[in-house]
Amino acid sequence: FVGLSVGGLVTGDMIKCMSERPILFPMANPVPEIAYEIIRELRPDAVAGTGRSDYPNQVNNVLGFPFIFRGALDVHASAINEEMKIAATMALAELAKEPCIPEVSKAYGGQIFEFGPDYVIPKPFDPRVFIRESLAVARAAIESGVARKTVDLEDYRAQLETRLLNLRAGCS
Repeated sequence: FVGLSVGGLVTGDMIKCMSERPILFPMANPVPEIAYEIIRELRPDAVAGTGRSDYPNQVNNVLGFPFIFRGALDVHASAINEEMKIAATMALAELAKEPCIPEVSKAYGGQIFEFGPDYVIPKPFDPRVFIRESLAVARAAIESGVARKTVDLEDYRAQLETRLLNLRAGCS
């Protein structure tokens, strides 16, 4: 279930009869279609996420827009197409499966995140998102023919890494 509608729309009875290991993303804001606590209480086997930062698997546009635009702008893409959006999504999915880095753990009070039902989406403060997603979007733009500027992808990765280092140095 992916909801983008109105709070309180989904009932406990509805999720009780779902198949084993249901995936629920009630995204209505400020009140989701069904409360995260109810999902956990009735379906501990569920993978669940909301738009709220105080629950696991926060779905937030901060994980998409900046990096989709970064990759698109850097190759002068004439459009943002489905291939680019899928590439961004796949980059996030792959990153969620990788070990948690100390920087992310520190940003979240020492928590260590590991891929599983409570961690299928990387955290917004994971600096690797900037490089992985921007690169994936740029690659998809080039491969799908909407890039008006071709870049060497290894050079582009190095440029992104340098930008990240410079940003970190400016924040120290």
